[in-house]
Amino acid sequence: MAYQIKKPGRTMGDQSYVVEATKGLGITFKRLFTNVFSKPENKKIATIRYPDEVRDYPERFRGVHRLTHRSDGSPRCVACLCCSTACPAQCIYIEAAEYEPGDPRAGYERYPKVFVIDELRCIFCGYCVEACPCDAIRMDTGAHVPASWDREHFIFDKETLMSIPGRDGTYVTENPRHEPGDPTHPGIDREHSH
Repeated sequence: MAYQIKKPGRTMGDQSYVVEATKGLGITFKRLFTNVFSKPENKKIATIRYPDEVRDYPERFRGVHRLTHRSDGSPRCVACLCCSTACPAQCIYIEAAEYEPGDPRAGYERYPKVFVIDELRCIFCGYCVEACPCDAIRMDTGAHVPASWDREHFIFDKETLMSIPGRDGTYVTENPRHEPGDPTHPGIDREHSH
């Protein structure tokens, strides 16, 4: 035996939504008059006067990308292409190069000859940061991409990415690695690991 639920009865006022629309407009105009005609300390405005005022971003805000530095000033990136592979927007382009003979990193590590991020295509998902095995790329700048009318201003090359500091004002990473050639390196490399 099936039970049938009766449709609730509605008046013409309920079906026209005039009452609810009037209530919504009342709230809108109340806020408008409160913000326009009251003293500044009584206003309930949620907007800010950008760029004169800047909102404080949370610690985990994914801002503009940056490349971290080693102690000698070179990029930490080893051109493994993990970040460009993980990027769903395919906005990262890397050309790898080998170190010159005589460099302590020659023979087992590469560096990015070209490293470019198209910030207009980026969706700021943070996958590149998560995929990087050596913490070379970060999004901890605490700033968003600056406004511009030119597309060229949104194509960040290696030099631009290395010139952007982190939120703390430094260019280093929070997760240091002991690289060959660094004083803190334990002296183990591919030739001396066995």
